Amino acid sequence: MNEFQVIVNGSTPKASWGKRLAKLYFVDKLNTPVGIAILLVAAGIIAAGTAYNGTSFGILTLIAIGVFPLLHAIVSYPKFGIILQLIMAYFLFMLGRLGVPGPIGTLMDGLQALLLLGLAIRVKRDDNNWAYFKSPITKVLLIWLGYNLLEFGNPFAESRLAWVFTIRTVAIVLLGYFVHLYTIRSVNYVRILLKLWLFMSLIAALYAYKQEYIGFSDVENAYLHSDPAIVSLLFIAGHWRKFSTFSDPVSFSYNMVMPTILCICIIAGKFKPWKKVVLIICAGLYMTSMLFSGTRGANVLLPAALLLFAILNYSKRVLIFTCVAAVFLLVLINIPTGNANIQRFQTAFRPNNDDSYILRKRNQKRIQPYILTHPMGGGLGSTGDWGKKFAPGSFLSTFPPDSGYIRVAVEEGSIGLFLFCLMMFVILKKGINNYYQMKDPELKTYCLAMTLIVFAYNIANFPQEALVQYPSNVFFYFEVALIEVTFRLDQAKQKEKLQLEQTPSLSAQAI
Repeated sequence: MNEFQVIVNGSTPKASWGKRLAKLYFVDKLNTPVGIAILLVAAGIIAAGTAYNGTSFGILTLIAIGVFPLLHAIVSYPKFGIILQLIMAYFLFMLGRLGVPGPIGTLMDGLQALLLLGLAIRVKRDDNNWAYFKSPITKVLLIWLGYNLLEFGNPFAESRLAWVFTIRTVAIVLLGYFVHLYTIRSVNYVRILLKLWLFMSLIAALYAYKQEYIGFSDVENAYLHSDPAIVSLLFIAGHWRKFSTFSDPVSFSYNMVMPTILCICIIAGKFKPWKKVVLIICAGLYMTSMLFSGTRGANVLLPAALLLFAILNYSKRVLIFTCVAAVFLLVLINIPTGNANIQRFQTAFRPNNDDSYILRKRNQKRIQPYILTHPMGGGLGSTGDWGKKFAPGSFLSTFPPDSGYIRVAVEEGSIGLFLFCLMMFVILKKGINNYYQMKDPELKTYCLAMTLIVFAYNIANFPQEALVQYPSNVFFYFEVALIEVTFRLDQAKQKEKLQLEQTPSLSAQAI
């Protein structure tokens, strides 16, 4: 098995992948007679085409020329590809609002395919060493993936085409776990990815502030008034729910809670004071902007994650912090207020008084007989929007799943629900076990944060569908991979430390 690259003080790391990428294309490839000739020919073609067809020809040609190095970079430099994937997933819907033409979701599929191609090439070069993926998490993910593929032959499915469209966001993004597991091999790269995530979350939070206090853009206003159903869903009590750069308010709110959990874990860990101050500010912006979404289901996620945090990281300091947080939460839930965002926050903790929650409970009760009589469910994509599009008039096309667990139970049956819950159990169990076995404070903090985030996603998946929309589906398997990656990096550090401790004793014995 390949060793993880662990950079310690005094060691000399290799040149960064960014510098190697630039050197490959701008020095090694082009700084040759053939490269110069290619550049001259390309310049002549662009100049002539622009002269006869206008500037659009030149712009499109430059874009086309840049595509091939980009594709090669994604395959050959997976660290660059992963960063591009995370950025694309986070701002995918913003691109659509900015007017980028074509099926943008297909770009994510293509990017995922290129990353998998690069993974296959690297594994082949490594003498097909599949032992690198050995883990209980890997096994349960493969079982879940295999079952989703078997759903194509579900005899109760109304449409096979619905399966084709649904499998992309339900199971295929799962393969990103293997790319992350094989590629992320240094603590420094883990830091880069987490900083990128927090930075993108900050951009999303600030953009939500812009929507709240300055207003929506012309494109967003056109979208909001394009369908009466959108108005009824997003205009509540005379106030628009905000969605920032995401597809909807639910996705936005969940993607504000998860980086907040990461911030809290780092703040409670052994990090520099100035970093904690910065993260306190970021967490405050994340959570206050989350209130603009008006998503009640997101309000319970942070208290639930903090409860598990207190259990796993029990100490006197944590106990005091938990008590203070509990008192603050109780005051916030019960304090009289005229603020619409806080009022909606308070209703999340009184579900029995909420009409929408009561309606969901009735729908779930209505669908129970179907779940009990269809062990494989009605097929992927049989409910919700895909059901209406590919199987209009069918029984399940009129059923609003609302909950991720209910969707799994209805579309994939009791067997699918059991496998889904088993998958989540194994991931959480592995995360908790890894956390208690790890020694390095930084990596231990990251492992704890990822475990709490997976736990929060499980809670979030009950009132809403938390794991089928970008970027949550991509980031979820990235976070699952980090549970395993941080543990392996910690083991490599422990092994290196042990070797350094044994070296002086062996030298003394030799003398």
